[in-house]
Amino acid sequence: MKYVRSWLLPVIALAIAFAIGALMMKLQGANPLKAYESLFSSAFGSSAGISKTLGKATPLIISGLAVTICLRAGLFNIGVQGQLLAGALASAWAGYAIHGLPLFIHLPIALFFGTFFGALTGIIAGALKAYRGVHEVITTIMLNSLVLQLGEYLAYGPFKEPGQQLARTPEVLSSAKIPDLFGMPVGFFIAITLAVIAWWIFKKTTSGFRLETVGRNKNAAWYAGISVKRSILISMFIGGGLAGLGGAIETLGVVGRYEPAFNAGLGFDGITIALLGRANPLAVIPGAILFGGMRGAGGSMQFAAGVSPDIIDLILALVLFFVTAPLIGKWIKTVRGNEAITTGGWGN
Repeated sequence: MKYVRSWLLPVIALAIAFAIGALMMKLQGANPLKAYESLFSSAFGSSAGISKTLGKATPLIISGLAVTICLRAGLFNIGVQGQLLAGALASAWAGYAIHGLPLFIHLPIALFFGTFFGALTGIIAGALKAYRGVHEVITTIMLNSLVLQLGEYLAYGPFKEPGQQLARTPEVLSSAKIPDLFGMPVGFFIAITLAVIAWWIFKKTTSGFRLETVGRNKNAAWYAGISVKRSILISMFIGGGLAGLGGAIETLGVVGRYEPAFNAGLGFDGITIALLGRANPLAVIPGAILFGGMRGAGGSMQFAAGVSPDIIDLILALVLFFVTAPLIGKWIKTVRGNEAITTGGWGN
């Protein structure tokens, strides 16, 4: 029964969001059934559509995992967007600035650069939380803005592609590009592997147990001899590293360079996906595929049914609202009852 309840909220949230989306389409004079049919047939009805969907889902899976790991440790990592951008920018620089290396050396180096700078961005917020008590929501939001502005400065300035008016870096070398496998993006299989590993760590290892214990009750974890500060640093470092890797895969496998506006929203979608999946690493996968299909095929609704593609953003925002509203209500009830907020895990 508990397992059914954990899946019931996301399903209801999706159903309500799609129903409200259909109502908005009807008010525009469009046919909702035709619009949704076009959306899902474009996203999942052909090999090309599936490939595009999986490509869109790849950074969403990884950014969702970045949020999930921090949630399991009791942290709300709002800074996934900044961490993803840091990884995208660093991997782009490594992809075009390092020359003379074969694919099997250059590509891992570029991925490492993205992962490292994403982790560096994450651990800054983790250190401020662990040693100064600064709430991670505040620091990660500030870091989002800082990384975005730094990325725009570098893309307009030192990293800018010569002879271009647009703010973007030069294209990464072919030795740093992620290839496809049988028409499917390799990055997707990397993302699936990471999700399985994350699930296994929390399910089967003492390290995952320590992180989850800290997330459920910091006082009990401290009493049991678990270092709360160390757990905070580890979770934010891993979360930031995963977000940076997601940005690197998007840059090296899809975009081919860093463009400040191209990665907008991927990190914030990861928050929605993590909440939709109830902080379960495996449940992140179907949510990311659904969102990836909607992002990739949203334009088809405009041509097939005359619906504005912005309706996709509305539906995703409604999903986030209906997923988080019960959690916020539970939190308010807990505060009013003077109960310990940290006693409930995200998987409950």
